[in-house]
Amino acid sequence: MNSISWIFFDVDSTLIDETECYNHRIRDAIAGTDITFEQFNEKRIFFAKQNLKGDIEALKFFGLIKTLWHFEDEKPYRETEFVLKSLCEKGYSIGVIANQALGTEKRLENWGLMKYIKLVTASAEEGVAKPDREIFLRALKRADCLPENAAMIGDRIDNDIEPANRLGMRTIWVRQGFSIYQQPINEYQVADYVVDRLQDVLGVLK
Repeated sequence: MNSISWIFFDVDSTLIDETECYNHRIRDAIAGTDITFEQFNEKRIFFAKQNLKGDIEALKFFGLIKTLWHFEDEKPYRETEFVLKSLCEKGYSIGVIANQALGTEKRLENWGLMKYIKLVTASAEEGVAKPDREIFLRALKRADCLPENAAMIGDRIDNDIEPANRLGMRTIWVRQGFSIYQQPINEYQVADYVVDRLQDVLGVLK
């Protein structure tokens, strides 16, 4: 990783813990039904093991409507700020490439994280979402960075790792959230490095 100058992060389940957001959405969706949280969660894991978006597929399976997202339940992982600060101190430039609702930069600012982040490229503002290579190309162009001089860090091998690998970026898969159930199905979904928690990226990026 000696040639890396820019590090791009995903947001959800990478920098930000959305566990309670998903749990809240499930509770709202099953309210008034005889479906238990445990039944829904079991089906969500079943679909996640098939490399599908478990919560969406479970909603379809049970015939439920996707309920509102509770942004108030989002919170940075305990180590997020420490990791970003440490990487900045090592001389890396930090960016974000994420599928997010409008206002990603403002939310990151509210969490006190934007002081470490130079560039935010988010799907709602861009009108294009991962895994489309276009959102990666826009971020790289704005950073004035070649793919081989950039690393992508994310929790999804389909949305984060595969498109970044196809462009020639280096990749780190953080197995957090429901990504722990994913399995690579092609060579491009195999990350250069795999870590089990965000803080472990500091052992990769010296």
